[in-house]
Amino acid sequence: MIRRPTIHDVAAAAGLSKSTVSLVLQGSPAVHANTRMLVRKTMADLGYVYNRAAAGLRSAKVGLIGLVINDLRNPFFTEFATSVQMALSARGYATVIANTDEDPVVQAQVIGSMIEHGVSALVISPTYGAPDAFAPVQVPTLQVLRHLHPDTQRFPFSAPDFALGSRIATLHLLAAGARNIAFAGGLPGRAITVERMQGYVDVMQENNLSTLALPGRASRAFGRQVARTLARDHGAVDAVLCFNDLTALGILAGCAELGRAVGREFRVVGCDDIEECLQSFPNLTSLRCDIAGFGCQTAATLLDWLENGVSPQPETRTPISLVCRASSP
Repeated sequence: MIRRPTIHDVAAAAGLSKSTVSLVLQGSPAVHANTRMLVRKTMADLGYVYNRAAAGLRSAKVGLIGLVINDLRNPFFTEFATSVQMALSARGYATVIANTDEDPVVQAQVIGSMIEHGVSALVISPTYGAPDAFAPVQVPTLQVLRHLHPDTQRFPFSAPDFALGSRIATLHLLAAGARNIAFAGGLPGRAITVERMQGYVDVMQENNLSTLALPGRASRAFGRQVARTLARDHGAVDAVLCFNDLTALGILAGCAELGRAVGREFRVVGCDDIEECLQSFPNLTSLRCDIAGFGCQTAATLLDWLENGVSPQPETRTPISLVCRASSP
């Protein structure tokens, strides 16, 4: 008996992924016209006949992208996820989003579930502790914002240049007259903590100044605790660079409770430039990552890989800049 050609045969002959061929068969506007022509010509050459009735049973799996986020409670990650989802939607893709809440067990579970449900690709902002969760993944997968899996050829990594950002922020504080600068937030030993501190440590050492790290889970509650710790134990500290904006906003609240003015005598700088930086008092100076633009770029990179076979660079760093406001004039 002669075997009828399958969608896998079409994909192999055309040099495309099965997901791309499926999108062409479904009439998705997300596929480039030249790619559609190539698929249809290959189908004709192979004598492939599309079984639309059978495909209808699988239609929920076509053009579905998995988005796995470590902490959707944080506005920084929420804005990123929203930007990715909207950019994918504009190209005809549906997105399933999961929050792992910094739990590696949950991360492994949701990645496995998404694969079982037939996602065409994955974007993962990973929690730490379970790189083996990536093991069963056989679809295009980007790891973003945090670097977990070491194989960046298979799982390309992209993030803002946080090390450069902390360097820019520390130089800003020195230029403003600060000399006793602390770094607050970030759990010890994590790669993202080391990265966000790196520029700060380098600049302080270059200027023969002492560093002071106050590690902890980067939250508003921790920031309020830092404000009390600095006032009680480190009165000489005249500026603090924070792991993220949530920590910095907590410090502003803690200083308000203590009656300590933030500005020229005690400066505070955050990182991520979430919307609340403009609503705080005083307005918070922060490192801007253009997280919305980063999300759109992530979606474009993923779709270029999925639809056109253009593999991303193993590692990509995007620009970061300082937005000066009243908390560090």
